Amino acid sequence: MHSKTVNVPSISCGHCVRTIQNEVSEIEGVRRVQADEQTRQVTVEWEAPATWEQIEAKLIEIDYPPAQPNLNLA
Repeated sequence: MHSKTVNVPSISCGHCVRTIQNEVSEIEGVRRVQADEQTRQVTVEWEAPATWEQIEAKLIEIDYPPAQPNLNLA
């Protein structure tokens, strides 16, 4: 089983949380989706046939894209 937690800055209310949980849960292989309005974090647990690429694409499709990591190392 795989697990990943990402920041999703566009989470602003309970409706956002429910939308993310409902939509991502529909992906075959996703076992658990937890979104938090206060921390604006989403944790997803999945196994095959789901992939992180599918999960990330779904988040982007429903307008809740994960924040990109800050690669500025200076």
